[in-house]
Amino acid sequence: MPRTSREWSDEELHEAIKAYLSMLQQESENRPYSKADVNRSLREGPLKNRSKSSVEYRMQNISAALEELCLPRIQGYVPAKNLGTGVRDRIWNFLIEEGVYLPEEYAPTADRHELDEKTKSLRRKIVPGIPKGIETPKQMQATTLSFFRDPLVKAWVLNNSNGVCEGCKSPAPFTDIDGFPYLEVHHIKPLSEGGSDTIYNTIALCPNCHRRSHNSSDKVEFSDSLSNSLFRPLLN
Repeated sequence: MPRTSREWSDEELHEAIKAYLSMLQQESENRPYSKADVNRSLREGPLKNRSKSSVEYRMQNISAALEELCLPRIQGYVPAKNLGTGVRDRIWNFLIEEGVYLPEEYAPTADRHELDEKTKSLRRKIVPGIPKGIETPKQMQATTLSFFRDPLVKAWVLNNSNGVCEGCKSPAPFTDIDGFPYLEVHHIKPLSEGGSDTIYNTIALCPNCHRRSHNSSDKVEFSDSLSNSLFRPLLN
């Protein structure tokens, strides 16, 4: 008899993730594969007590967990909405085990140099997704007040800009030493005033627009215009 419990065992979840990653690898190498055949093979083997739709939905869970990390996913598996924290964390743990997800790269930091290094690393591997960011960044008191920042948010905003300033719409003025178009990430509502470290409060600006947002006589009006013109995808 098929199992009626909705809870998947760790072994079942891991088998689904390994199958998903195998398909993702084939897709990245432009090798043909059949999702239907993989689904059937799983149900004839390690997932013999699961239905076709249950396996399909689990694959959508995996897509959702990868999308939150802005990592490549299979386009044919639309990310499931309202992915539970428990399931997401279990998937992430197996992605760590498979070497796909490195938590230390995503860990928020208040150290500017560490943030920049993590951002550079993530920019080389992430794809469009929707990072959650930090609604209320923690403060760290040193000689000056610092905030913990999410490197995935900074990497996403810079990549999403496609090398074009989101203020004046001009191309980045130069390329940095790592080969990226040089733009700076600005918080429209400052963190010190309760602003969030999310993609909805951050924007990629050229150095001139960034200085204008902080130091110009029309900085309030300019900041309002940035906020009004900002377009970001919505979280599920």
